[in-house]
Amino acid sequence: MRFLYTFLLFISLQIISAQNHFVPDDIPYKTALETAKTEGKPLFIMLYADWCPHCNQMKKDVFSDTEVMDFLKKNYVCVWKNIEKEEGIALKNKFNTKALPAFLFLDANETLLYALKGEMKKPEFMTEANYALNSKMQLPYLEKEFLADKSNSTKFFAYLNTMRKGQERTELAIPTHIYLETQSDDQLVSETNWRVIANGVTDINSREFQYVLKHQKEFAAVASKNRVDRKIENIVTELLRPYVDNLDTVNYYKKREIAKSIRLQKTDSLVFKFDLTLAERTEKWQFYKKVTLEDTQKLVWNDASFLKDIGQTYLKHITDEESLKKSISWVKHSLELNDSYDGNLLLARLYNKIKDKKLALKYAKDAKVISNEMNWNSKDVDTLLAELNTK
Repeated sequence: MRFLYTFLLFISLQIISAQNHFVPDDIPYKTALETAKTEGKPLFIMLYADWCPHCNQMKKDVFSDTEVMDFLKKNYVCVWKNIEKEEGIALKNKFNTKALPAFLFLDANETLLYALKGEMKKPEFMTEANYALNSKMQLPYLEKEFLADKSNSTKFFAYLNTMRKGQERTELAIPTHIYLETQSDDQLVSETNWRVIANGVTDINSREFQYVLKHQKEFAAVASKNRVDRKIENIVTELLRPYVDNLDTVNYYKKREIAKSIRLQKTDSLVFKFDLTLAERTEKWQFYKKVTLEDTQKLVWNDASFLKDIGQTYLKHITDEESLKKSISWVKHSLELNDSYDGNLLLARLYNKIKDKKLALKYAKDAKVISNEMNWNSKDVDTLLAELNTK
């Protein structure tokens, strides 16, 4: 009897587990389009990848829910495509999908009605899936309304905010440009138009961004200095990061000149940090040394952590003594800003590298004192002290 009870319990748990594990139907996309035309329904498409944790979480928490699936099957023809398989790859490219999970709502003619991206809980997803059925909340209607009255900021934001839910930021530039063309230079300095610029302008050479650069105080009055600074930093980051991520040194150096032309310390500091990141990833240590020798004191002199990072790189990859002495001065300054165990240990190692045993011992002992005071593991400094005391 006990065996039978255990067996039935096991079967019940397996059934519950299976009910809570969503397995997508892999119907062909062409078949789904034909079904949508026949049944007069829009398509719902989820683009996912097996390695995507947010995709898997939504399968588990949202799409294993019978209420969600009943709603979707009633109102849509549902398609689930892995972006690493043939049809998924094609759909990802067709709709310029960069983030996962992605949810596309199409009509039977493949017109994009609505789009979403990212992980959501059930209530948010159900709300959005209902919005996608409302013709006056769909992208074609909102676009038509906006284009009929291009200077109307309310209609522009209705369209832009819906686009932002599922489309890439670069795609927002087109309606933003159309709207801003209706605004004179004087009209740009307003709270409304600042919101447009902050959310939609991505081109560093655009009229609007160049106007922001020349009128920072005026824009700070309608937004804030922090917001204006953040916009300037973000647009430089958006300009340079893709080339650093892709190790595209040729195009990076071209775009770098555009960023440097802004001639602000905050943007110069960003370029400096991107320069070092790219140099490290491509192992261009002579370029790394050139950039740091020219600009460390000018651009990151009050950043103790960054000064130590540069010192660590010199310790590992730079060999000439004069440059190493310069890195020692930077790490010493980091200790003036924030005395630390790792800073003292780094100085000891740098002095050891240039064969100055006396100062290497001094800073190693200082590191040892800090580790004892903080009750930290002192293995690294103990190893260095043992090495120094045997020389």
